[in-house]
Amino acid sequence: MKRNNRDSLETARKVTRRGLILGGAQAAFMGALALRMRHLQVEEADKFRLLAEENRIKISLIPPSRGQIFDRNGRILAENAPSYRITMVREDAGDVEAVLGRLAQLIELDPTEMERALSELRSLRGDTQVTIADRVSWEAMSRVAVNAPALPGVTPEVGLSRHYPLGQDMAHVVGYVGPVSDYDLSKIDNPDQLLLTPRFQIGKIGMEAKHEEDLRGKAGIKQVEVNAAGREMRELDRKEGRAGKDFQLTIDHMLQNYCQARLGEESAAAVVMDCESGDLLAIASAPSFDPNLFVRGISTTDYRALTENTYRPLATKSVQGLYPPGSTFKMVTALAGLEEGIITPLDTEYCGGHLEVAGHKFHCWKRAGHGHVNLASSLRESCDVYYYNLALEVGIEKISAMAMRLGIGQKFDIPMSAVATGRAPTKAWKEQSFGKEWVIGDSVNASIGQGFVLASPLQLAVMSARIATGRALVPRLVKSVDGVETSFAAGESLGLNENNLRHVRKAMFDVSNNRRGTAFGSRITAKGMEMAGKTGTSQVRNITAAERRSGVRSNRDLPWERRDHALFVDFAPYDNPKVAVAVVVEHGGGGSTAAAPIARDITLQALYGEDPPLSAYPAKDRGRIAAQQKRLRQARPAPDTDGSGRA
Repeated sequence: MKRNNRDSLETARKVTRRGLILGGAQAAFMGALALRMRHLQVEEADKFRLLAEENRIKISLIPPSRGQIFDRNGRILAENAPSYRITMVREDAGDVEAVLGRLAQLIELDPTEMERALSELRSLRGDTQVTIADRVSWEAMSRVAVNAPALPGVTPEVGLSRHYPLGQDMAHVVGYVGPVSDYDLSKIDNPDQLLLTPRFQIGKIGMEAKHEEDLRGKAGIKQVEVNAAGREMRELDRKEGRAGKDFQLTIDHMLQNYCQARLGEESAAAVVMDCESGDLLAIASAPSFDPNLFVRGISTTDYRALTENTYRPLATKSVQGLYPPGSTFKMVTALAGLEEGIITPLDTEYCGGHLEVAGHKFHCWKRAGHGHVNLASSLRESCDVYYYNLALEVGIEKISAMAMRLGIGQKFDIPMSAVATGRAPTKAWKEQSFGKEWVIGDSVNASIGQGFVLASPLQLAVMSARIATGRALVPRLVKSVDGVETSFAAGESLGLNENNLRHVRKAMFDVSNNRRGTAFGSRITAKGMEMAGKTGTSQVRNITAAERRSGVRSNRDLPWERRDHALFVDFAPYDNPKVAVAVVVEHGGGGSTAAAPIARDITLQALYGEDPPLSAYPAKDRGRIAAQQKRLRQARPAPDTDGSGRA
C-alpha cells in the first residue's frame, strides 16, 4: 500500500513539472508573437502604410566599377570617368511617348538615340532600365530632377564610362569596350545578368576583351522602394558587388608613345623586349586609332574611315601581322648549320650573283655577286647565295627546328587580339596543307626567310632576344594583377653552343658597325651602347626573267602595295644586352633604308629612357635627328606630376 502511494505522488510531481514547462513555452511564444506584432504594427507602420498605398519594391543591379589598367610606371591607360545619363523604365512611365515628349522639351535628345531607345523600350521587358540620353550635362540632369513628378519612369543617373587618356598610343594593346551586342551574347552560354542590361559595356579587343571577366567584376543588388508613379522613395537594402581587378602592364607608356610617333604615317609595327625578364616594353602598330570612339558606339562615318584606310589602322600588326622575315631569318639558317657541324665560321662559299638549283636560278640581291664569303661576311653583307648552298646541306627539317627554338612558329600567350602563330614550314606541313611534296627549291627560298616562312614582329623580337641571351625568353605583357606580381620565365638555356652564338652575334655587330655592313648608316656611336642587328627585305611580288634582263624596277617606282617589306631586328648594348627590337615597315622598300633607322632610334630611346644625346648618332645625322626629336616631343603625353597616373 505504501509503495502504491509513493508511485502516485511521483507521477503527480512529473505531471506538474511537464505542465509548468509547457505553460512556460506557450507564454514565451505568445510574448514573442506580441512583440513581433508590436514591431510590425507600431514601429514598421509607416513602411507598410506606404506599401499599402500601391508602393512596391524594385530590385536593381549595381554595376561594378571596372578595373583600371596601368603601365609599368603607374600611368593610367584605361580609367572610369563619371558620366551623366537619363534612363527610363517602360512599365513605370505609362504613356512612353507622352513622357518622352515632355522630356524633349527639357533637354536636347538625339533623334538617332531616340529611335534606338524606343526600339529597346518596345522589345525589352517592361522593368528594364533603358538609356534615353547619355553624356548629358549637369544642367540637363538638374532640369530632369526638378521636373521628376511630370516624368514618371524617368531617372537621372550618375554612372561610369570607360576612358582612354592616352588615346591612340595604347589602342592595339589595351583595346576598347563597347555596348554588348547580340553577337557577343551568342558566344556566351550563360551570360551574366549584367550583360543583358541595355548599353552595358564589355571588352571588344585587346586586354579589355582577353581579361573581360576579371576587369568587369561582379554586380551588387539593391532593393528600392518606389511609389505608384515610379519615383524612388528610399533604399531598403543593398548588397555590394565586387569591383573589377586592376591590371598593370609591362609597357612603358613613354616608350610606347615614342614608337607610335616614330613610326609616324607608315604602315608598320615595332616591338621592344627586355632581354632580362622578357617584359614587353613597347608593342606598337601604325597607324593607330582613338579607342574612345568605340566606347559609346562608333559612328558609321568614323568606322568607314578606319576600314577603308589602305594602311589598316584597326589591324594589330605587331602580333597579328605575318610577314616573310627575309634576311632577318639568316641567323636561323646559320645556327642550324653551325649546330649540326655542317659549316664552321671560316668555311667559304662563292657568290657569283645566283645559284642554279634543279634548272632554276635563285638570285642574290647583289646582281654581280659577293665573291667568296664566310659566315661573318655573309651576314654582314647579307649574301643570299651563301644561305642557298647552306640550305641544300642542312635541310628544311633542321632549319625549321631551329626557327621554332628561336621563337618563330610559336604562338605566345599574351592578352592581345589575334596573336598569330607564324610558320616554320616542314615537309609534313606542306603535304598536309597543299597535298604536295616538298621540293628543294622550297628549302632554298626558306633559307633566306622567303617562300613559306612567316613571322610576326613579336616573334622576330623574341628571336633577337634569344640570340642575344642564349635563353628561351618568353614575352610577358601583364606585370601584376591587383598589386600581385605575375610570374615570368627568365628562360632556361636554349642549349645552343655558346661559341656558335658568339660568332652569329659578332656578325650581327658587324652589320651595324662595319663599314661594309648593310646597316652601317644606322649605327649607334655612343661608346658602350653599340647595337648588333640584321636588315631584311622581303619580296611581295615575283621578279620575272625579262625584268632581270632589263633591270629590276626600284621600289620607289612601284605602286605602294607592290613594294617590298622592310625589316630590321637588333639587340643592344652588344656587350650586355638589355633590349631587343624588331621593326617591320609594310611595303617600305629596303630594310637598311626604311626599317633600320627607325629601329636604331627606338633602341636608343629604350636604353636612355629619354631623348638620347646627339653624340649617340653618326655626325652626319645629328642635325636631322635634333629636328626629329623636337618634332616628336610635341606628340608626347604630359608628364605625371602628382603621382596619380594622370597628366
